[in-house]
Amino acid sequence: MKLLRVGPAGAERPALLDQNGTLRDLSALVDDVDSGLLGDASALDRVRAAAGAGVLPALDATGLRIGPPVGRIGKVVCIGLNYHGHAAEVGAATPAEPVVFLKAPDTVVGPDDTVLVPRGSVKTDWEVELAIVIGRTARYLETDAEALSHVAGYAIAHDVSEREFQIERGGTWDKGKNCETFNPLGPWLVTADEVPDPQALGLRLWVNGELKQDGHTSDQIFPVAEVVRYVSRFMTLYPGDIINTGTPAGVAMGRPEPKPYLRAGDVVELEIDGLGRQRQELKGA
Repeated sequence: MKLLRVGPAGAERPALLDQNGTLRDLSALVDDVDSGLLGDASALDRVRAAAGAGVLPALDATGLRIGPPVGRIGKVVCIGLNYHGHAAEVGAATPAEPVVFLKAPDTVVGPDDTVLVPRGSVKTDWEVELAIVIGRTARYLETDAEALSHVAGYAIAHDVSEREFQIERGGTWDKGKNCETFNPLGPWLVTADEVPDPQALGLRLWVNGELKQDGHTSDQIFPVAEVVRYVSRFMTLYPGDIINTGTPAGVAMGRPEPKPYLRAGDVVELEIDGLGRQRQELKGA
């Protein structure tokens, strides 16, 4: 299934995109696409049954905003330097273990919402990423199979980053990762049954129509199953939590001087095979 949330920011309602591309209203069946739905197998089965029976009312998508596909996110866990090509382009050694940091849930916005360039920023960068959406509470997972069984689905994430704040201003990466609007998510949550191999996905990103990133999840240093298993050893993962799994080569930071960092007025577009497409216009904060 392709689950999503539509409507004004803060007042989104649950929806489903059917196999014919028609938007269907889920609000009579479920309150939201959130931890309550994702952690309830019977509720998901009811949604699948209703979708299969063709009884869900259609929604007019004209002018309808698409919000983040998951509501009331508990935490956003991020994996840094998780592609061989990206680590090489920025001159970093291949990590021996996953590099883990957090983004605040309030950085998450819809896939086509405006991204704000922070005041004083000169190094705002792009990063297309595969996002994992957790579906079952995960603690101390032991095997890859067990880890994948805790995944509800996948989505596109744009891990927008301010490199000066991240690297040159002291402390941890948090200052360069948590600016407002720095995590567009969606358009859909594609359930795990529709993504049989998360290591077989192409990821692409364009800036002002120019292809900047053209990567593949097979280049991940730590694949999806290992990431979920690893993170579950250090923190409990709950339904609706998000894990951004890193970005492939092609970011501005990895390019020759003058590095083409983002500015107000730029347009960024992203896609991942089978997971849809995003488009953001940048404006000044």
